[in-house]
Amino acid sequence: MTVQPRKEAEIKQMYRLLVARLALRAIKEVLILTPAALVDVVAFNGHVNAKNRATGKAIRPCLISVRATRETVGDLVLDEPELDPVECLRHLNAVVSQHPYDLEPVRPVVTFDLTKYKWGPEVDVVAGLDHRPDLMELDPIEFEHLVRRLFEAIGLKAWVTQASRDDGIDAVATNEDPIVGGLCIIQAKRTRNAVPADTVRALAGVMHDKAAAKGIIVTTAWFGKAGKDFAYRTGRMELIDGRGLKALLLEHLGIDALISLPKTPPGW
Repeated sequence: MTVQPRKEAEIKQMYRLLVARLALRAIKEVLILTPAALVDVVAFNGHVNAKNRATGKAIRPCLISVRATRETVGDLVLDEPELDPVECLRHLNAVVSQHPYDLEPVRPVVTFDLTKYKWGPEVDVVAGLDHRPDLMELDPIEFEHLVRRLFEAIGLKAWVTQASRDDGIDAVATNEDPIVGGLCIIQAKRTRNAVPADTVRALAGVMHDKAAAKGIIVTTAWFGKAGKDFAYRTGRMELIDGRGLKALLLEHLGIDALISLPKTPPGW
C-alpha cells in the first residue's frame, strides 16, 4: 500500500462537514430521547477544546450555535446521502464558523433576558477588606457584592440587584456553558442563625417565576435538615453554608475569612 496524503483543502472540508453533522445529530437525539411535552426547543452551542496556535494557551471556541424547535428538526432527513449538513444548519438559521478547522469562533445565539432586573451600583468590596476579614462585620450590601465577586471569580457573569426591588433576589448570575449553564438566582444571607426551611422553599418559587436554571443560597450560618432535604429534592438548588463559603473565598479570591458566630454550628 502507498500512503497518499489528503490535500489540505479536502481535510478542512471533511472537518467542516463532520462538525455540522455532529451538531445536527446531537440536536436530533435530544428530541428523540425526550417527551414532546417536556422539550420543544434545543439550544446547541458546539465548542472544541484546542490550543491557540499563536500563544499555546488552551482555548474553547464555539464553532456552531443554533436554536432549533422540534417542528423544524422533525422535517429533516439526516440519513439522506444528498443532505448537505452545512446547508441544513443554515436552513435552521444557525451561526456557523466559516473556517472551523482554523478554529474561527462564532458568537453563541443563546442569551439571557436580564432586562427584568434592576441593578444596583457595583462596589469593589474586595479591595477594602483586611487579610482576614470578619464577614459578620460587613453590612448586607457589602456582603452581597462579596458574593457577586466570588461567583465572578468562579467563572460566571454576576450582578447585584437593586435594594428593595429584588423580589427576594440579591444577585443574578449567568453561566453560558451550553450543557450545565443557565440563569442562576442567588440569595445572600449574612446571619448568625440557621436559614429557615421556608426561605429555601420560597426560593423555589422565585426560580419558577424567573425561569431560572438554578437557585443558590449563600449564608454565613447553616441550614437545617428540612431545608437541605427540600433543596435536594428540587435537584436545581445549591445551599452554601458558612463553612463552604469560607472555603470558596479562600480558593477563588484568596480571602481567609472569619465568621464570628456566637456558637459553633452543628456539624462544623
